[in-house]
Order: sequence, then structure tokens, then C-alpha cells
Amino acid sequence: MFEINKIRNFSIIAHIDHGKSTLADRMLEFTNTVEKRKMKNQILDGMDIERERGITIKLTPVSMEYQGYYLNLIDTPGHVDFSYEVSRSLAAVETALLLVDATQGIQAQTLANLYLALEQDLNIIPVVNKIDLPAADIFKVKGEIMRLLGCKEEEILIASGKTGQGVPEILEAIIKQGKAPKEPAINLESDFSRSLIFDSKYDIYRGVVAYIRVVNGVLKKGDKIKLASAHEESEVIDCGIFNPDYFSTDKLMPGQIGYVVTGFKEVAECRVGDTVLSGKAIKTEKVEALPGYKEVKPMVFAGIFPREGNDFKDLREAMAKLKLNDAALVYEPEQSDALGFGFRCGFLGLLHLEVFQERLRREYNLDLIVTIPSVAYKVFKTGGEEIIIRTPQKLPEQNQIERIEEPWVALDIVSPKDYLGNIMNLAQEKRGIYKNTEYISGDQIDGRAILHYEMPLFSILTDFYDKVKSVSSGFASINYEYLDYRRADVVKMDILVAEEPIEALATIVYRDDAYRQGREVVDILKDNLPRQMFAIKIQAAIGAKIIAAEKLPALRKDVTAKLYGGDVTRKRKLLEKQKKGKKKMMAAGKGRVDIPANIFVKILKR
Repeated sequence: MFEINKIRNFSIIAHIDHGKSTLADRMLEFTNTVEKRKMKNQILDGMDIERERGITIKLTPVSMEYQGYYLNLIDTPGHVDFSYEVSRSLAAVETALLLVDATQGIQAQTLANLYLALEQDLNIIPVVNKIDLPAADIFKVKGEIMRLLGCKEEEILIASGKTGQGVPEILEAIIKQGKAPKEPAINLESDFSRSLIFDSKYDIYRGVVAYIRVVNGVLKKGDKIKLASAHEESEVIDCGIFNPDYFSTDKLMPGQIGYVVTGFKEVAECRVGDTVLSGKAIKTEKVEALPGYKEVKPMVFAGIFPREGNDFKDLREAMAKLKLNDAALVYEPEQSDALGFGFRCGFLGLLHLEVFQERLRREYNLDLIVTIPSVAYKVFKTGGEEIIIRTPQKLPEQNQIERIEEPWVALDIVSPKDYLGNIMNLAQEKRGIYKNTEYISGDQIDGRAILHYEMPLFSILTDFYDKVKSVSSGFASINYEYLDYRRADVVKMDILVAEEPIEALATIVYRDDAYRQGREVVDILKDNLPRQMFAIKIQAAIGAKIIAAEKLPALRKDVTAKLYGGDVTRKRKLLEKQKKGKKKMMAAGKGRVDIPANIFVKILKR
């Protein structure tokens, strides 16, 4: 007999690299959900790129049975660029395990994810993880958690995701302290069913697979289904739970988390945040859809183009499939004179862009050109028109612009107090406006602090995260949220190679920083471009004014290698012939230079 009060749905939330996926491994092992012979590290991180980088990118659900209870876990990412994945996970659960590293204490994303959980009114169970490490300071970290949550010391659990210590106590706490799903307003056996889609995936054999949380009624194999907002209809081909692979159960009960093979063939038909209706809910005229998710606003924009024009169709299909389970991605078609047909894409941050680019390359075997990322600027024209531009090419001529505004963010930097001076200097260099300092540990002499700043988003985009890590010896962490738009003095900087503008390298820069940025890009190109049979001019320009320039010497082939003896004029004739050949090559338009993809990446990360 199914009992809804025997279900516990929970998420693990934490800062990046605080041990969420490793602790999840131990839970799967302890509950015998995965056999020991099949066990591997970070078993819930399914993508190669997740395993290589040691980070979680996609939320991953899994169901476990323990002491007669059904425990549904959703493992979440920790990086700021994937906080949207966390908010989706939290909408499908009632309890959150707040994990804090015993060596690092509370970090920026610990706070950000905690606030997301509190907004959803979840039960918070605090856990100090990695207690097996020699540098673990359990007493100090417990103190930070007590000040943050206002809880008692005995309410904080201690564990080691590596050794499995504390896992039984955590599972007990989830059962005793975790909330059961609310009793549905409609009878369990009722034919009125509503479920929330919290993630989706495209399977080449099955079509669209939706990850759902059943709220009302029972969803069964063979049921007719309808999406509340898309109004698309289909049939449940299969449904079940995550074990951690798909495990067919033929039906899902209220409060359960599972998957549904929807029968939809088009990825756009099954949107994350939509409500799946079945049974009488389809026939009822006005059915209240379940609360979905706030539309996420992309912060970083870049152009993605196939290196070969005939790959455009493959790129479009690949992006549509990735969009299905990456709701934060926004894209629209774009045409460029230099790069052909491609897409202007919006991302939550640079890591999001980097991971997306890598997935297109690995999973769909696409060779791409990615333009330098920019933010969305508001341009107020002299005629009173207001436009938003996401690409430097769309920036109007200077005499048509009254003013330009750029997005600002509220930035939190968590750091040990010894590095505050270095971080404040860096934030000032990046145009940050200091607001105030809070001490997490309550100890201004030997503690950690949160610096609150307001800063242009563009300043964070380039190399801010790496530099914060550098000046704080890796101890500091950051989190940011969109604030508003403010006036900016920016100009478009073009990069010319062999006197041809490289559209993918055009960027919008601050006027007073244009020379430094131009010099950086020119130097990178000079040091990394392969030499050609002709000399190459490399220039950075604002309008008609060249602000930085270098020359890459020609690759000189020894045309006199086979020459021996005779008059010196024979040697001169051969060299003269080579010089004329190079001039002819330039004149015929063969002097165009192809920029390798790895150089785009170097400029991106400069």
C-alpha cells in the first residue's frame, strides 16, 4: 500500500567542490541502490566534461529506499553560472541538506543557495563535510553555521563523503526532520493528475523524456497527457524512477519524482516549468497550472558560428536539443558578412559559455567559431530611440549615440581577513563601488568576511574570478546578482589582421581602457598566429584610429637551397621572383589569414 508520508524529497546544496556528489555516492552505496561492483566516483555526474573537471553541471535525480522510506535525491551544481539548475531542483523538493566544507567554511555560493532554499520554505539540515581532512576545523565551521542559521550545535551533523562517516545519521535526519510531500487535495486514486516538469532530456531512441514531480493524482503508462501552457497532447510511452538509470514502474504516485517518456518528437514542445496534465485534468476547462519558474535572464552574449557553412543545419539541431535541458540558454539566428550564418547566444556566465561550446564540440562533433563575449548594452540614440545591443557590430555610429548604459551587479566576495586589502584593490581597479563588510565568524581579528560591492557586469566577465583567486591564494569565493543599468563610456574596438577586420574579435571596451585591451589582443595574436608566406599587419582600431599595432614577419622559404655555384645574380633573381610571388598572392586576395580556434579561446580567457 502506497503511503505519501513515507516519501522524502531532498536536494544537496553547497558551494562548488564542497563534496555534494561524493556524499551522494556514499548514500547510494549505503542504501544498496547501486551495487558495489558498478560503483564509481561521482556516479551521478553523467557527462564526460563533468567528470573531467570534477564539477556538477546538470542537476541529477536518483531514488533510494531506506528503512521503508522512499528517498528522492536531486544532486545540484555549486557554480554561480548554474544556480538556475539549483532553483529548479529546490522547486521539486521539501528538504535541503546544506553542506559546508570543514576546511573552507561558508563560501559565497553556500549563502546564495541557502537563500534560494529559504525562499522555497524548505527544511534545512546543516552538515559539516570533509571532516576526515587534516585541515578540518569542525568547531569553527559549526560556529559559522550556528550564526548563519540560528540553530543549536547538536542540530549540525558531521560527515565525510569520502569515508562514509556520518551517512547513516544524515539519512536518519532526512527521515525524521525532512518534510513529507503535502497530502494532495484530490484523492490518491483520482483520475485527475498534475505534475511539474523540472528538467527534460532528448533521447535519440525515445524522443523527449521529461523529469517530473507528481503533485496530484497518479500518472500511468498509456495515459493521455497534455501540457498546460504549450497545449500539446501525447501519450505516456513509459514512466518510472531513477535508480540511478531509468527504472520503469509503469506508474508514478503523488509526491514521487520520476521520468516520463512523453512521445513528443520536437524538443520545443516540452518546456521546463510546464505542468503535465492527465486524466480528468485534460478534460477540465480551466486547470490551474503549477507554479513554474521565473524566466532566467542571460547576462553574457556571444556569437556561435560553424567553421564550415554547411554545418549550420547540424548546429541548429544540436542547439535545439541542448536547449531542452538547459533552460538558461537563449539564442536567435544571426548573419555575419565575415562568418556567415550562426546564432547569437545568451549565457549566465563564462563557464556556462565554455561548457556549452565544449558540449557542442564533443556531443555533436561541430567545429565552431565563438566571438568574444559581451553584455547587453542599452543605447539611447540622438533621435530619442532606445535599443538593446548584444553584439559590437550593432553599435550605431558615435554621432548617433546620446548615451550608453551597461548592466551592474551586486557582488559578494567571501574571503579570509588577511586578503581583504588585495581584494579591495582589485575591486577598485575593476570599477567596483564598495558598500560594506560583514564578518561571518563574528571575529574581526581572526575570521572571514563578506565584502559587498556594486560592479559593472563587464568587469566580472573578463578575468575577475581568476584574479580574485590569485590575490587570495585560492581562498576567496564570489557570487553576484543583477542590479540595474547605469551610464557607461564605452566604444567599439576592431581587430584587423592583414588589414582585414576580424568580426569575431570586435568588442566593446571602456574608452579609458581601450589602449591596454588593444595591446593585449595584438600581442596574443602576434605570439600565437602561425606565420604565413607574407608579412602580416596586426592592428587594434577605434573607428579610423589605430591604437595598437604589430607586424608578424613572413615565413621565409629558402628558395636558393638547390642552387650551387654560379653567379650571385642567379640567387638574386630567385629571391626577387619569390618577393613578386608574395605580392601577387596578397593582391589576389590569398593573403587572408585563418585564425585557429585555440587563439579565439586564448583571447577569450586573457
